[in-house]
Amino acid sequence: MAVVTMKQLLEAGVHFGHQTRRWDPRMRRFIHGERSGIYIIDLQQTLERIETSYTFVRDLVADGGRVLFVGTKRQAQDAIRSYAEKCGMPYVNQRWLGGMLTNFQTISKRVSKMQEYQRMRDSGEFEAMPKKEALMLGRELEKLERNLGGIQNMERLPDAIFVLDTVKEHIAVTEANKLGIPIVAVVDTDCNPDEIQYLIPGNDDAIRSGRLLCRVVADAIEEGRFIVNSRSAGDDGPSLDAEDHAAAQAQARNEAAEAAADRDGRVAATVEAAPAGEEAAAAPVVEAAPVEEAAAAPVEEEAAPVEEAAAAPAEEEAPAAPEAEAATTEGEQA
Repeated sequence: MAVVTMKQLLEAGVHFGHQTRRWDPRMRRFIHGERSGIYIIDLQQTLERIETSYTFVRDLVADGGRVLFVGTKRQAQDAIRSYAEKCGMPYVNQRWLGGMLTNFQTISKRVSKMQEYQRMRDSGEFEAMPKKEALMLGRELEKLERNLGGIQNMERLPDAIFVLDTVKEHIAVTEANKLGIPIVAVVDTDCNPDEIQYLIPGNDDAIRSGRLLCRVVADAIEEGRFIVNSRSAGDDGPSLDAEDHAAAQAQARNEAAEAAADRDGRVAATVEAAPAGEEAAAAPVVEAAPVEEAAAAPVEEEAAPVEEAAAAPAEEEAPAAPEAEAATTEGEQA
């Protein structure tokens, strides 16, 4: 499957170059033609160069290399930061400090200073300082984070750099060439292609074009890391197969059951070893039921006489019935 298609390049506007009055004659071989005073880049060569650059970056990362993303122009800052963070690579998107590669030891000291300030801020030491001193250190830390925040985890020189707009980042290109670091760059019609080892002819001013080409490099880095994981894990790849995954789950369930049984045993032992004072303290709670029964008993005793009193007149009236019958019998005999 192709890394990127011709349709994606056209939709992103990669084929648009600069105006015809702003061009570098050394880019003539990558220009397809001119339309409305704007040069049109040959996208067929762009596709071929993208494939070459993709393969180089993938193999470099597969061998343990690191790629530094560089793009300080406003249109490229967000794309450089987002895709560099996505693939876990260092980046520079605010300002390229002179000597960031050729004088890397000094830059590393400034990075260490920034990390020390961050530790002080996180531990609350800034709050214990005088207000003016804490304000000055906070401003210095903000400046360091803006310029060096993207390379704070870069402990050594990168193995390659990816550049958007080689004209604006000419200092980075010069330092990389001086140290022999390969450069992967998007080259527009006003750039010098002879300084770039792996060039990609394309539009370096459009936001969509920059994001598309940054994504291509980030995908190459991700594929290189996948190759590294595959090599380290053997022929089966970096992930566990179904049987190993099931065995791991079964072992985790067994360990959880053993831990639960052990916990229940400790709880039972703690209850049995409880002192007598605790049982005595708990006794009144158990004997509280008779109190409630005693409180309820008078109500039942008082209710019983009422029922008996209601039933008594009925019993007194019952014997009067035979006397009336006897009087009626005597009257009939007379």
